[in-house]
Amino acid sequence: MRPGKRSLYAVAVAVVCAVTVLGAPGMAFASPDPSSAPTTSPDLTPAPSTDLEAVREKLDALYHDAAVATDAYNAAEEAAKKQSAEIVELAKKIVAGQKKLDGLKDRAGAAARSQYRTGGLPDEAQLMLSDDPSDFLDGAGRVIQGQRATKGLIGELTRTQEDLEQYSDDASAQWQKLETNRKTKETAQKRVEKQIKAAEKLESQLEKEEKERLAELQEQAAQKAQSAWLDTGILDEIDSKASAQGKKAIEYATAQIGKPYEWGAEGPNTYDCSGLTSEAWRSAGTAIPRTSQEQWKQLRHVAVEDMRPGDLIIYFDDASHVALYVGDGAIVHAPRPGRTITLAGAGTMPILAVVRPDA
Repeated sequence: MRPGKRSLYAVAVAVVCAVTVLGAPGMAFASPDPSSAPTTSPDLTPAPSTDLEAVREKLDALYHDAAVATDAYNAAEEAAKKQSAEIVELAKKIVAGQKKLDGLKDRAGAAARSQYRTGGLPDEAQLMLSDDPSDFLDGAGRVIQGQRATKGLIGELTRTQEDLEQYSDDASAQWQKLETNRKTKETAQKRVEKQIKAAEKLESQLEKEEKERLAELQEQAAQKAQSAWLDTGILDEIDSKASAQGKKAIEYATAQIGKPYEWGAEGPNTYDCSGLTSEAWRSAGTAIPRTSQEQWKQLRHVAVEDMRPGDLIIYFDDASHVALYVGDGAIVHAPRPGRTITLAGAGTMPILAVVRPDA
């Protein structure tokens, strides 16, 4: 490992530690699959002061479960926004189609009345009664043209009516999906709030000295994980420079340092983890999925040793957290409720994958 990079990160961590506690493994957000979350909450009975490590693990589990529910909420919200927009567009099409249908009906009525006025006698009789046979033949030609036009009109009427029926069916289906996603959002919201409330209750039962010791344990766990990651020599492999867009994303994300975490938020005053990364890349001119799970699924994967500043690091087996790599073994991320956006070591949590928004 190159001493320069190691020392640079050490300085950065020292500065951050002076103002906040680094996020420990498990303190993160966002995976839209509620089924991957624990079905029951961990036991909230406070542990003895000599067993604060168990308390830390309980808090990690609670906040991780809240993270999973947060991404489920975010995913449902995004789907609901999309469905609402589609319903609006369908409504516009229905209004326009109805106006077109009304106009076609008026034209069809006029054609029918005209045909009734001239179509009462057979062609032979009209020829015998006509003063000028050439006028009759000219009129007959116009009748044939009119019949063709009428046939085309009837066909257009039929197609327009079918389109309106399809628009109506589509709108009904979108309303049903919208209602389903509203229920999903409500369920996820209740779960998020329940898990966060349980975590806050657990922390509130600790004495001041225990809280301070717990913070030390969390910091130690993060530093231990980071050191183990650095000791693999990974920084000797990582030597790529940020793209122009990556630099813009980093500038945006680091400018948010110190702002509070808030589940479901995407700025400008508060963020959750995927809200921060999606907005950072949106500011750089690239739209990416809203949730960490979808960022992991849809964006191009790159090897850890090939990552460059601006790439996103997806954490945990369920892709429940995401951070923006800023270089030199560090990330900027929104850790969890009660914390603020901060710098941390890229190896403080188990890495699932690295994805590149501007591939």
